[in-house]
Amino acid sequence: MWLLGDIPKKGAKLHGSRECMVFEGQRLNYTEFNARINRLAHSLLSFAFDGSKHLAVLAENCPQFMEIYFAAAKAGYVTVPLNFRLANNELTHILKDAEAKILFYGSGYENIAREIAAAAGINFLVSMEGQEEGCLGYEDMLARSHPAEPEVPLDENQMVILMYTGGTTGLPKGVMLSHRNLLTAAIDLTYNYQFHQNEITCFVLPMFHASVWPLMCALIAGGKAAILKRPDLDSILALIEREKCTHINAVPTIYNWLMDHPSLDEFDLSSLKKVSYAGSPMAPELLKKMLQKFNNISFYQGYGLTEAAPTATFLRPEDHVPEGPPEQVNRLKSVGRELLMVELKLVRSDGSEVTPGEIGEILARGKNIMLGYWKKPKQTAETLRNGWLHTGDLGTVDQEGYIYLVDRKHDMIITGGENVYPREVEDILYEHPAVMEVIVIGVPDEQWGEAVKAVVVLRDGMSADEEELIRFVKSRLAGYKCPKTVTFTDKLPKTAVGKLLRAEVKKRYWSGRDRFIS
Repeated sequence: MWLLGDIPKKGAKLHGSRECMVFEGQRLNYTEFNARINRLAHSLLSFAFDGSKHLAVLAENCPQFMEIYFAAAKAGYVTVPLNFRLANNELTHILKDAEAKILFYGSGYENIAREIAAAAGINFLVSMEGQEEGCLGYEDMLARSHPAEPEVPLDENQMVILMYTGGTTGLPKGVMLSHRNLLTAAIDLTYNYQFHQNEITCFVLPMFHASVWPLMCALIAGGKAAILKRPDLDSILALIEREKCTHINAVPTIYNWLMDHPSLDEFDLSSLKKVSYAGSPMAPELLKKMLQKFNNISFYQGYGLTEAAPTATFLRPEDHVPEGPPEQVNRLKSVGRELLMVELKLVRSDGSEVTPGEIGEILARGKNIMLGYWKKPKQTAETLRNGWLHTGDLGTVDQEGYIYLVDRKHDMIITGGENVYPREVEDILYEHPAVMEVIVIGVPDEQWGEAVKAVVVLRDGMSADEEELIRFVKSRLAGYKCPKTVTFTDKLPKTAVGKLLRAEVKKRYWSGRDRFIS
């Protein structure tokens, strides 16, 4: 049995004096990191209240966030990481639903924390930075405690993190993840991404998200994490240069911005050996551009979801071939094959497996798959059936087992009885040199039921009109798949990790109607 808290415990034993984290001038080695975690764990064990031992965290990236994850795991608590971009009423809903008793908050979130804590009936409020009146101080809690390993009976199958999904299709759902779920995924990724003791990951995505995995992997391998509070482009490039980072993981949106950054070539990125991307499919044109720009770097892609903690597939560096035989180049559109500890299959609506090239829903099973949705037995039963996680994602598979995402089930556009997958149209639009970002949606149409619409952000200093972009798509796709209209905008809504929010755009066109396809 191996538990989440064993990651820093083993790290201290095996890599004691090696640096494990760097953040805004603060440097921690494995011994110091584990001692702080133990102090916090003992402090948590001194709290007295009735009900669930659930604590919540409202903060941007910092070492304390990771200390809370691990300390809670050692003390038998459950961590509820909060998306700081949510509205106060959404945060209050999560705190109440999760039955959180303690709220840790970071700098800049003092007023929000007090408001939502009062509304949700939080027992204890903890300031992670400094001392606030009426709140406990994080460093004071550590100073009053001791660094010995806590002796708490735990089980690897008990919930340790309650991570709420983004809620883009309704109220957020709490995904229950166990020690075993998280460690299965982290060990699988550590192996497949070949993390080692000299690995230095540039960590830029939010710690409240499932994208925290590179940090877990670096700590398992005895490497180091260089942490950014938030993903500012200049700060990312400067951190890679300053700390000699060997790896970075980000979403395609961030890489799109980086490739468009006017000062990109002014930074020394020679230490970078691995680039990974996940969260949403990367447009083939952007990927080819990156492969040509950074031809000495290994590229990795992962596909997954919070419910899988978050691993499902893996596209290896050797599958990133921008030029060559069509069957090889085509794999740039793939999300790869199933990981070592995950089993996947694609099925028709009747549950039978598809043949290669046929569209089906992606199902996954393994020890990384969630326990279920918190307090939602009906949705859990719908999603976890016969031992398989039904992802809601549609794709195809080829003879070699490479999976190609088509789209989310609920994103499919039905126009005149024909199915249109937005991603296919978006990939074509991204080939146009003037298109920076795009979301394709279905909008109400009296004649066809739904009509295809593109909402586009153009690159600075470049121009294109509606007719030009429609004509561009028509030259590559069947007529019914082409946008009937194109709207231009300065920016598109995104999640905290930079994923484009299709549902938010759709709301503008479906608001007030009897049905809303999200």
